[in-house]
Amino acid sequence: MKVKVRPGDTLWLYSRLFRIPLPLLEDANKHADPDRLPVGEEIHIPGFIPEEHAIQKGDTYWEIARRLNISPGALALLNPEHHPDHLPEGGRIRLPKRVVRPIVTDPGQYDFARLQKDLRRIEEVYPFISVETVGSSVLARPLLEIRTGRGERTIHFNAAFHANEWITVPVLMRMFNEFLLALTNGNPLCGIFVLPLYENNVLSIVPMVNPDGVDLVINGPPEKVREQVVRLNGGSTDFSGWKANIRGVDLNDQFPANWKIEKEKRAQCPGPRDYPGEAPLTEPEASSMGRLTRERDFARVFALHTQGKEFYWGYEGLEPPESEALAKEFARVSGYKSVRYVDSHAGYKDWFVQEFRRPGFTFELGSGVNPLPICQFPEMVEEMIGVFLSALHQ
Repeated sequence: MKVKVRPGDTLWLYSRLFRIPLPLLEDANKHADPDRLPVGEEIHIPGFIPEEHAIQKGDTYWEIARRLNISPGALALLNPEHHPDHLPEGGRIRLPKRVVRPIVTDPGQYDFARLQKDLRRIEEVYPFISVETVGSSVLARPLLEIRTGRGERTIHFNAAFHANEWITVPVLMRMFNEFLLALTNGNPLCGIFVLPLYENNVLSIVPMVNPDGVDLVINGPPEKVREQVVRLNGGSTDFSGWKANIRGVDLNDQFPANWKIEKEKRAQCPGPRDYPGEAPLTEPEASSMGRLTRERDFARVFALHTQGKEFYWGYEGLEPPESEALAKEFARVSGYKSVRYVDSHAGYKDWFVQEFRRPGFTFELGSGVNPLPICQFPEMVEEMIGVFLSALHQ
């Protein structure tokens, strides 16, 4: 929601009128001097949308504000053309409607178009976040990174390295959405007030690492690559078992952490799963993730996969001592099994731990056969929200 600045207005005043933390207002309006706002300039008020109200007989700002539990001053700011005591019956005024429900709701068929739609709406309601293109897929879909927060360290989450594990995308987006709701409404999330987490961290999210693969599994092959991917899929048009990117390379076998060992164990030609490519970081999605990780200097990384209700946190004895303490906390809040080592290499988490000697985690959400059914979505969110918060809190 936007408002126009009046003489003497400040972001501090807007914080009081709308009961929104001042840091969120400042970050939603980075172009503005918080103490010297130019008259007539439009200012973003995060966490609100405007709603029209038909004026009834006897309505005043004070009566409407009392009835709707909003500030009379906020009404005056949104409706400068009206006198607060003489509202024309039958006319219309704008109300500041606080957003109290998540934008990310139905997770069904959560393809790249659905992700873009939800992100546009989230950016509109929560303008203190930023969404940047940090790379592109084989088919030139943008790899999107969400960033928010104002702390010294950056915590990173990603989802859908594997195409048929796309349910991790709405799970991650829903957890982020709940975090934004708690921020703007001042409510605790799982008993934790989240504004200090916002102020102490920068949160980085790449919600869909493999957009071409996700769209292939959900929507089928685009015409221009149909013949190629059907051939790679053994002649079948059922892509429910497809993990790879659109060229048949497994993106989570693409990182230079003992890649040659993994290459010898895995599939030797492109296909639906487990082919690590001809060399590390040959695929644009994997190389973009590697470049982003170096540029952002992540303090911790979390990769969401399915399935197994367990998580992996060690690699070749290179993980730092704090990883073990974090793993114990994540096991406690999620109920997932903590696994230090597995016989696997070349994954994103493996490379991060090897390269930076910092905590990295791969979470396997849910249970069953991929792609997991949508009915597990609420349970996954409930299991992982404590991990999401603990990652920012510890």
